[in-house]
Amino acid sequence: MTLIEALGNGTRLEILRELSREPKYVTELAEATGMDGKTAVHHLSTLEEAGLVDHYMRGNRKYYELTAAVELQIAPPPERTFVLQADDVDGDAPNR
Repeated sequence: MTLIEALGNGTRLEILRELSREPKYVTELAEATGMDGKTAVHHLSTLEEAGLVDHYMRGNRKYYELTAAVELQIAPPPERTFVLQADDVDGDAPNR
């Protein structure tokens, strides 16, 4: 899955917005975004596959957190710039 495909869904963008505030477990994310748990897990799996989120266990709860900072730059002509970039939070090489 490409970065643009992962970010091309409004629900996944809502999840990322929630995770930008703090790590959350699945039920918290589902409630915050108005979806059921199964749908939330599906979208979280997609975001994890794209390298944007990761999970960790605390007790029996699976928490998700952001692992990348995403930047979108778009400029009209004459520059005609379109750059979508995700950098690991710890500063590793960017993904495009």
